[in-house]
Amino acid sequence: MPLIQATIIEGRTLEQKKMFYEKLTAVAVESLGVKATQVRVVINEVPATNWAVGGISKADMDAEK
Repeated sequence: MPLIQATIIEGRTLEQKKMFYEKLTAVAVESLGVKATQVRVVINEVPATNWAVGGISKADMDAEK
């Protein structure tokens, strides 16, 4: 029973997350030879203030745009 965990910056729509679940599940079914009902997907959403690249938070990067 595959468990796929993804950590993303919060702010995606419910529709985007549903598509993500569906596509990850399809890839697991195709590549691992499991049933879709066996695939688990967990999204961990992180606030932009808690996500940094090169020492700068995503929130600060967005504010600079």
